[in-house]
Amino acid sequence: MPQTLKDIAASLGAETLGDASLLVDRLAEPLEARVGDLALAVAPKFAANLQASAARAAVVWPGADLTELGLDGAIVAPRGRLAMAGLTQLMDDDPSFPDGAGIHPMSVIDATAVIGAGARIGPFVTVGPQTVIGDNATLHAGVKIGARVRIGDNFIAQAGAAIGGDGFSFTTSGPSNVERAVRSRPGVPLEPTDGTWHRIHSLGGVEIGNNVEIGANSTVDAGTIRATRIGGGCKIDNLVQVGHNVILGIDCLLCAHAAVAGSSVLGARVILGGKSGVADNLTLGRDVVVGGGAIVLADVADGVFVSGHPAQPTHEYRAGLKALRRLIKR
Repeated sequence: MPQTLKDIAASLGAETLGDASLLVDRLAEPLEARVGDLALAVAPKFAANLQASAARAAVVWPGADLTELGLDGAIVAPRGRLAMAGLTQLMDDDPSFPDGAGIHPMSVIDATAVIGAGARIGPFVTVGPQTVIGDNATLHAGVKIGARVRIGDNFIAQAGAAIGGDGFSFTTSGPSNVERAVRSRPGVPLEPTDGTWHRIHSLGGVEIGNNVEIGANSTVDAGTIRATRIGGGCKIDNLVQVGHNVILGIDCLLCAHAAVAGSSVLGARVILGGKSGVADNLTLGRDVVVGGGAIVLADVADGVFVSGHPAQPTHEYRAGLKALRRLIKR
């Protein structure tokens, strides 16, 4: 339904410029905006595209000139991406769930599972036995939730996410090739040995806090004896692996292709950049940032930004790269 700029701004706690009674019914990028759209032009770099469009209304930066931009009305957004968060939520009419809350008839929910009020569950979703999911969950098509999983309120799982599968945990009857390789003498090949892998079953399940989102085709493995734990407010991108026994503190952000190996602990608000990795049995302190592609092979103290392989404080990593370039030029 069309909404006025005044009403939209009120929902965002934002100010308006010009004609606040303008009606808009769709969000659009500046260059593609038409009459009736609300163009998202949250920074001066979008001015030229906005001027070239048919838009009469836009979300603009503080200090924007409506006359210069060819607009009749605008919403002022001091923090553009935050405004986008509110706007996209306000304007979202997700066709995946046209009937609102409910369970799609082509999903399978175990009789012992407990699903909270307001759940939206798409087709081909499976929820295993003794699993509890809080209120207002959204499970998109093909989500798989195993046994003994406990999930808080306002959970979102994108298509194909898998939660509560067995961890990748195996052992050998004697020292494995990994153990032997670490202890071997340089240049001496390993002798053949019994390499049969014996499965260690995962009995601990998964515990997920409130307001967590897990992206498409990402996986969270069950713990071995205790649960794998995902703190409240965590956001996990597509194609992310969280191993068995891992603990994520509150409000962590794991970007696409990141992986956390078994039994590692990440403090509150840790960010893992795309394609980064954390080895097993490590501890990352609160507010750590791991740069894209970095591989963490040792504990990281609170608040440190690390990069590279092996990961090290980013200022040291960059200094090393500069020094290497100077050596190459010589």
